[in-house]
Order: sequence, then structure tokens, then C-alpha cells
Amino acid sequence: MWGPAALLALLATVVPVASAEAAPGGRAEPLPLERLFDNRAVSDDARRGDADFDGSGGSLSAQDLTAAGWTPGRSLAVDGARLTWPRTAPGQPDNVRADGQSVRLRGRGDALAFLVAGTGGEARGTGTVRYQDGSHSTYRLTAPDWRTGPLATKSVALPHINTPGGQLAEKARLYVVTVPVVHGRTVASVELPRDNGPDLHVFALSVRATTAGWSGSWSASTAGYAAVGPWTDRTVRLVVHTSTGGPRVRIRLENTFAAAPVRIGSATVAVQDAGAGARGEPVALSFRGAAGTEIPAGAQAFSDPLDFDVPADTNLLVSFHLPGTVTAAPLHSQAIQRSYVSAPGDHAADGSPAAYTSTITTWPLLTGIDVGGGPGSVVLLGDSITDGVRSTQDANRRWPNVLATRLLNQSAVPRYGVLNQGISANRVVTDRYPGDGVSTDTGGVSALHRLDRDVLAQTSVRTVVVFQGVNDVRWGASAEQVIGGLREIAERARAQGLRVVGATITPCQGEALCTASADAARVAVNAYIRDSGGDFDAVLDFDAVLRDPAEPARMLAAYDSGDHLHPGDAGLEAIAASVDLGVLVP
Repeated sequence: MWGPAALLALLATVVPVASAEAAPGGRAEPLPLERLFDNRAVSDDARRGDADFDGSGGSLSAQDLTAAGWTPGRSLAVDGARLTWPRTAPGQPDNVRADGQSVRLRGRGDALAFLVAGTGGEARGTGTVRYQDGSHSTYRLTAPDWRTGPLATKSVALPHINTPGGQLAEKARLYVVTVPVVHGRTVASVELPRDNGPDLHVFALSVRATTAGWSGSWSASTAGYAAVGPWTDRTVRLVVHTSTGGPRVRIRLENTFAAAPVRIGSATVAVQDAGAGARGEPVALSFRGAAGTEIPAGAQAFSDPLDFDVPADTNLLVSFHLPGTVTAAPLHSQAIQRSYVSAPGDHAADGSPAAYTSTITTWPLLTGIDVGGGPGSVVLLGDSITDGVRSTQDANRRWPNVLATRLLNQSAVPRYGVLNQGISANRVVTDRYPGDGVSTDTGGVSALHRLDRDVLAQTSVRTVVVFQGVNDVRWGASAEQVIGGLREIAERARAQGLRVVGATITPCQGEALCTASADAARVAVNAYIRDSGGDFDAVLDFDAVLRDPAEPARMLAAYDSGDHLHPGDAGLEAIAASVDLGVLVP
């Protein structure tokens, strides 16, 4: 249970140490990464011996990579970073084994993104980032093993491993790992970690640019990869609710956990009138100048900026045509909102609801809506209580919605966008969904395993509120395990410059799994949150808001939805009303 969480702590942990010292002389001149390639990882299935990724003849299948959409020279957007899969043919050098090489890299942002894998075991090491002003910082990088690393954090898993003796039906993993850099400084070069054990292979490297000029207005976490439809030549019209507004818009689609690309034929945005009907004509979105896009397995796609007046606190319709057959998709399972699927054809531009003949209560593929301008965003990392389970459907009564309205109706603090990153059944330290394959479980990978994607890579995030742990203690995790996971989340978020606010776990006596031992663990975790020794910058005591003073282990009846675990509309409103808005300000 604790193993995956401890592993992820190493995946993207960094302690930036700014220095004004000029770089000492005698170092090798930085070179572009592709000039340093010294290893062959990819082989054609007909010539498996042309590559030797791991020193034992094992390699990645070129055909599997093509099937996943990872073709030579392909631009891949992952966790807000843009990386390029090597422009090399199978059997040619396509990666570098890290051993202190100096890589030429230019850019300013919030993190470095590495496309990596380890061979011979988990590979780790410390490297150096050098900035144009002569200063430097250090980073620690871990590359999980390409055959045994966690599926929950992989970017793509390929179904085979090539060997000289034949092809193995065994998954090969590739990972995108991000590490923070010093904000406001322009990167000039990156020194890769020294070789001190298993080989750390780097395929691509970039600076993840900051999202200046944008604020996140709506988001949903990918909770799993589940069967849908099947949909062939259908248009999906999703209903989502904005927090902050702005004069421009862009959407984010993600093919997380997938094994194959998905094709988007066209996409539009509109303000909802009623049901699937638009107020006015839907406006076409584009993707790098084209009407549609193909999203490789594990990657994401942002639409181009569009001049479109996005109202605050309003339902939007985001429609996209799926020209191919889609039998499974990454999705958010508990939308608490009806959306729509059309009869055959591209109906993204239809203002009329007539073509939309069926409904769904999930959000497939769409994970974010950003608006131009604004002060940035607050991320709420949570479970089903944040997700809004047991709130009134189609009414936007989730506590993040209520909090967003409070922010809009005041002027004492910035009117941040509010990004709901709750997943029903989610836990801090263990995965519900394993991170690969079609599954009926949509409880998501752990908060630790989704932190990079769902918090650190979110648009212009300033503050994260961490409100999780009840599912861990209900399913037998110890207080020490949950505390360790929460501390890890706080450390990694603060390393990227975020303000981190902890929220206490609410009571649930009367629900079947909320036993006396679970409540004892909850109480112990809450004691840590209230006095974390500096791990959290501030605390929101939701336990005190919801509990029955006469029975502190139980939710006050007026706030209980009836299942003793989830607050109803009144309880969710009480949570949002209790937030001191000042604690959200960095």
C-alpha cells in the first residue's frame, strides 16, 4: 500500500538551490539532446536484433509505438509540457544514457519535463540546471524501470517487448517526469545525472512553459479508462459549469491511460440554453490551425486560443465529433451532470438539440477549460465529497461551485478560478484504478500518483487545497500511511511554489466502513493536519464544520445526505461557506 507512494516521491522531487556563482570553466559545451544519443531502444518487429535498450537485447516495438500514435518526430503534450518523440528510424540511436552530459536547452517555465525510462531497475540521480544569468539549481530525477515500473504513473504502456529470440507479451513503459526549476529564470542548459547504477535513458527533454495570460475555469480529473458506447461517427456534447469568466477560451482534451490514439474530427463551444440546446450558434475551435486533431495514447491536446466571451458561473456546451469507433475512453465518472451524445454525424456546430438523442452522466476526454486573463486558479484535490456525490444533479451544488460563487461575489481577494479535482472513491496512498487497461473501477489512481497531472500541471495554479483521506482509513490504511502521503503531497506542491492548504477529514460514523478503528485513524490524521509542523501553509477544519457536537464521530443530521458519509447540498454549502478566502492567497 505504501510502496507506490514512496516511489512517486522520488519521481519528481526537487530542491531548487539558486546560486549566483558563474558556471566553472572546463565543462563540455552543451549539445542538443539528439546529438548525444548513444543507445538504440526501438526495433522493427522484423529486425528485433537491431536495437538493445537494456543491455540484454530487449527493445521497444516500432509497430507498437506507431499503434499508440508515438511516431518519429511526433509532438507529444503530456502534463502541460510539449516533448518530441525522437525523429529516428528503428535501429538508430534514439536516447541517451544519462551520465553527466550537458544538454543545450532554452526556455523559461515552472518545470523541466523528461521523457525517460530506466533499464536494469529504477534509475535515479541528481543533475544540474544552469540559467542564463549564471546561476544554477539542482534536481533529483527518478526513471522507473521500463518493465516493472508502476503503470499508474506511466505515460504510455506498449503491449510487447522485442528480444532477439522473439516478441514477449509483456508491457513496456515510458514515463514523463517533471522537476521544478527556479521561477523567473531562463534555462540555458541541463546537466543530466551521473551514472550510478541502473541506466537512466532520456528520450526527450523540454522546459514546461508557464500559462501566463490564462486562468483555469473548469476541470475534471480522469478517473479511469472505461467502456463507452460504442460510439461510431457520433458527436459528444458535454455540459460543464464555469467558475471564472474571460474574453478568450481554450479547452483541454486528454487521452490518459489509453493504449491507442483517439481522433477528434471537429469541436465547438457554446453557452447552454437548455439541455443540449445552445444559446446562439456554437463557435468552432481549432487545434494548431486544424479543425480536428489526433491525440496519441497518454497525451493531451489544447485547442487554439479563441476569442469567445466566457461568462462566469455559467453552463457551457463543449461538443466534439468522434469520426471513428470509440469503445473505451478516459473519463470522469461522477459528473453529477447530464450530457449528450448525438445520432450519427458531425453535429458539433448544431445549435439545435434535435440530433442529441441520448444522455450520459460522465465526462469523457474533456479535462479542462481555460479563460483568458484572470489571477490564476485554485485546485481542490479531493474524493467524492469534492466531486459532489449525493448533491443535486444538474444543479452545480458541489462545494467547489459554491466556493467559486463566493469568490466571484467579493473583492477582498483575487477572483481565482476554481478547479475541482475530486474523484469519487479516490485515496491518498493506494490506487483504485490500476492505471492501465479498460476497467469498471473509476476510483482513479492515488492522489500521489495523479498529483503531477491533476495539480502541478493545471493552468496557472496558485494554491492547492488537499481534502482527502476518508477512503484510506475506511479501507484499512493506517494513520501513519495517510499522514506520510499527505506530507509527500505538501512537499512536492511547495517545491513547485504552490501554497498548500490542508483540510481535515469529515466524520462518517454510521456508514458501514466507518468503524471505530477507522474513526481513530481519522482523528489521528486530523490532529496532524491541524498541527502539521509547517507542512501545510494553512488549515481548513471541515471536520469541525460538519460534525455533530453531541457525537463528534458523526455528521450533523442537517448536513447528512442520508448515507452518513457524504454531505448533502446543505452540508456542501456549509463547507464552502466556512472557507476563509484569505487562506487561498499565496
